[in-house]
Amino acid sequence: MAPPPQRLFTPLVLLLTMLLFAGAPSAAHQGDAASGLHPVILLPGYSCSQFDARLTDDYDPPTPGCGVQRQGRWWFRLWENYTALQADPALLPCYQDQLRLVYDLAAGDYRNVPGVKTRVVSFGTTRSFRFDDPEQKNACMEKLVEALEGVGYREGANLFGAPYDFRYAPAPPGKAARSFANFRSSLTRLVERASERNRDRPVILVTHSFGGFYAMEFLNQSPLPWRLKYVKHFVMLSNGVGGSALIMQVLASTTGSPPPPTLRGSVLAFGNRSFASKFTLLPSPKVYGDTPLVITRSKNYSADNIPKFLAAVGFSDEEVARYCTRALPLALNFRAPVVPMTAINGVGVPTVDKVVYEDGNFTGMPQVVNGDGDGIVNLETVRALERLVGDDPDQRYFKSVLIPNTTHNGMISDDSALKTVVKEILEVNQRTSS
Repeated sequence: MAPPPQRLFTPLVLLLTMLLFAGAPSAAHQGDAASGLHPVILLPGYSCSQFDARLTDDYDPPTPGCGVQRQGRWWFRLWENYTALQADPALLPCYQDQLRLVYDLAAGDYRNVPGVKTRVVSFGTTRSFRFDDPEQKNACMEKLVEALEGVGYREGANLFGAPYDFRYAPAPPGKAARSFANFRSSLTRLVERASERNRDRPVILVTHSFGGFYAMEFLNQSPLPWRLKYVKHFVMLSNGVGGSALIMQVLASTTGSPPPPTLRGSVLAFGNRSFASKFTLLPSPKVYGDTPLVITRSKNYSADNIPKFLAAVGFSDEEVARYCTRALPLALNFRAPVVPMTAINGVGVPTVDKVVYEDGNFTGMPQVVNGDGDGIVNLETVRALERLVGDDPDQRYFKSVLIPNTTHNGMISDDSALKTVVKEILEVNQRTSS
C-alpha cells in the first residue's frame, strides 16, 4: 500500500503557497523564491507537443492541393496549426496524411511517410505547450506553467519543457526506436544543464498523462547512479499503470470509419492506427489479467487476449505481431523508477471500465460500463501504481494524492487542482534526500 499522505508544512512552503493563492509575487519575491527552488522540467500529455514539417520531392500527396507545389519546401507548423486550418480548411487532408507513420521493415522501426521530415518545436522550453487553439489552454500545460511562474519559477532559469513527438513510442531492448532514443539523449542533456544552471541541484520531473509514460521509460532506461544524482523527484499527474479499456474502445471505433472532419479528431482516432504509440496504453495483463474489458454476445476480450481483439478490429497480422514484440514487453516489464515519486490523480468522475458491443459490431456505438477515476484514467490503474511502485522495496519514496471530483484535464487547468499540484512541488523542494 502507498504510505499515508504527508504534510511537510515548513515556513517557506507556507509562504510560497500563500503567494500562489494571492497571485503573482513581486519581482523581489520571485528572486527570493527562485534562489531556493529546484529546477522543474515539464513533460506534457499526449498531443500537447508541437512539431514542424518540411516536404521533399519524395512526398506523394493525396490531393493536388498538397505537396511541394502547394506547400513549399520550407518548414511549416504541422501539429497543431489551428490558425492555418481556420484560414484554409482544404489543408486538412494534407496534414492528416503528413502526420501518418509507416513501419520500415528493413529498419525495424517507425518513420514518417516518404518525403516528410519533422522536428519538435522549442525543446527545452515551455513554448511548445502554448497553442493557438484556445481550447488547448486547458488541455495542455499552459496554466500549470503560469501557476509555477506565480511562485517564482522562471522560463529558462529553473523552468524547462521537454516536448516530444507523441506519434512514436519507446521500445524494449533489442528493438529500434530512434525517435525515443533521440528524445532520451536530449532530455538527459537538458536535465544535466538544468541542474548545472541551478547550483547543481537535482531536477524535479513533472508530467501529465502520456508524458508520465515517456518519463517512466526515460528513467528506467537511465543508469541508476545518474538518476540518483540528477533527479530529485518525479511528480506524475493524471496517470496510473496498466492502460485502459478506453484505448480498446478508441481502436475499435475506427474500424472501417473515415477520418473525423477535424485534425485533432483524426489524430486522436484515425491517426492512432498508424502511430507507434497506438498500442502503448492498451490494458496490461500485469494489471487486468483475464478480467473481461470488451464484451460481445459471442466473445469477451481481456488484457490476456489483446492480440485476438486487435485482429477482430481489423489490425493485420504484422501489426498484431508488433504489439506483441514492442508494446507488450514494456507493459509486462513495468517497474518502479527508484527515484522519489509523487503521483497525483483525480477521482470521483465516471471513467470507462468496460465496453459492451452486444452484437459484436465494432463500428457501432458501444454501451459503456463506468468505474471511478478522472474520466480517462481509471482508479484501478492508480491502485495498481500504488502497489507496483509503492510496495517495491527498492523505491526510495512514494506518495499518492487523490483529488476528489477532478477530471483528467482539470488536473492542470482547475484552480483548486493546480493549488494542490504546486503545493506538492513546493513540498518536494523542501524534502531532504533522506
